Amino acid sequence: MKNKLLVAALFATFCSASLAAVTADEAAALGSTLTPLGAEKAGNASGSIPEWTGGITEVLPGFETGGHYPDPFASDKPILTIDASNLAQHQDKLSPGQVALFKRYPTWKMKVYPTRRSASFPQGIYDETRANATKVKLVEEGVGFTGTNGGTPFPIVKNGLEAIWNHITVYKGDTYRTSWSQAPVTAGGDYNLVSFDYEFDFVYSHQGKRPEERTDNLLFYFLQIVKAPPRLAGQLLLVHEFADQVSQPRKAWTYNPGQRRVRLAPSVSYDNPGTAADGLRTNDDFFMYNGATDRYDWKLVGKREMYIPYNAYLINGPTLKVKDVLQAGHVNPEHARYELHRVWEVEATLKPGTSHLYKRRTFFLDEDSWIVHVQDKYDNRDQLWRVDELHSLNYYDVPFVAAGLEVKHDLQSGRYIALSIRNEETKVYDRVPLTPADFTPDALRSKGTR
Repeated sequence: MKNKLLVAALFATFCSASLAAVTADEAAALGSTLTPLGAEKAGNASGSIPEWTGGITEVLPGFETGGHYPDPFASDKPILTIDASNLAQHQDKLSPGQVALFKRYPTWKMKVYPTRRSASFPQGIYDETRANATKVKLVEEGVGFTGTNGGTPFPIVKNGLEAIWNHITVYKGDTYRTSWSQAPVTAGGDYNLVSFDYEFDFVYSHQGKRPEERTDNLLFYFLQIVKAPPRLAGQLLLVHEFADQVSQPRKAWTYNPGQRRVRLAPSVSYDNPGTAADGLRTNDDFFMYNGATDRYDWKLVGKREMYIPYNAYLINGPTLKVKDVLQAGHVNPEHARYELHRVWEVEATLKPGTSHLYKRRTFFLDEDSWIVHVQDKYDNRDQLWRVDELHSLNYYDVPFVAAGLEVKHDLQSGRYIALSIRNEETKVYDRVPLTPADFTPDALRSKGTR
């Protein structure tokens, strides 16, 4: 009995510590040895990862507000190309899923460029993040957090849940419109584009509002409008996204132009299939991971150096056409840029008594932005099934690290889906004033009947 009580006491102590904020002494490292968001400011011992000196802070000549972003590193040349011939020398800096891509596709390679620690965010995000360090705590079972309505909630992470919450809440701008396409690609390389318009109001961290003006637990409003193909055009999806989705589940509505009706959509969550994704992604796959965290146990494995897509201005840019990017098996590796960065590794394991297509998921989060750049996903046989990569870039006029091309490979079928294809779009980040009134079921009905 004494042993059981001791175990219970130790467990309670561990849980209390895991839910607690960091000390003032720990937080003092932010902005000194750590970046404002909690990354190591110093480079690595070899110099292959440089010191963070503030990231991109100036707008490049030729940039037009709302449009594509000129490449700040266009003159860089690859320092290394990884392919099947030298994979063994470099796989210690790759995820198991990335290694599997080399073995699955003889045409796959990685062009590695000099590491540019370009991540930057508004000063307001830095200020809010510093304040968060000593006051933000996970709620019971880690399904949400309290103590902030803005900034990175856990700049000095103690566990896997804190790390994934940093990804979920990363600053993505304020209110804006954008357009992009997605393409489920067959094993032979055929595809049909599905095109969307989007409207966002990222209430959490909205830099145009004071923290006390932001709504508790509300993360963002999201409106998706299908433009093409004709058989899907006019379909609308409206989402109200919350942090703690156990106490306040995600709200979603759809509009079908054939029925001309707005309906509640309770299945827009977890592993239900994504819009027009041909079964190649789940709802919580969008932006690498989103939504409720309650179906997984989360483990912070640690930090490591890894080759990840980064500063991907070319593959996201207007000098390429969609046909230049998409090909059989994988996107065209000639246009992708990889860099060596430090990443946090987080492993999510399905809880007993719950269900999901993915029994296990391993996330690799860029230390400078907290964004998941690579994800390995395992099926219920514990076999590696799908591998995701996010080709990010900095929207330096705001600034923030933005989700560019997002590619999800199915190793078993030889297919993949590419999201956020913007090469042939004219508007990338179109800042417009939007209010909560623009994200109501009535507003959805109005847009659908125009």
